[in-house]
Amino acid sequence: MVKVYLSRKDIPFEEVNVSGNREGVMRLIALGRNTTPVTTIGDEVIVGYKPKDIDAALETAGIS
Repeated sequence: MVKVYLSRKDIPFEEVNVSGNREGVMRLIALGRNTTPVTTIGDEVIVGYKPKDIDAALETAGIS
């Protein structure tokens, strides 16, 4: 859902699939998380699909 949401808003993003990806898992753990999806925008870390939080982070980062 996050990918679709960002794509519809024409926001570029990097997807990191943690399945079988040790580096991806380490990045997730470094964020203090163990579940997905995790979206980072600037200094904001958003866990789950939360459009209002994503929009707020995009605005704060000057991306929206």
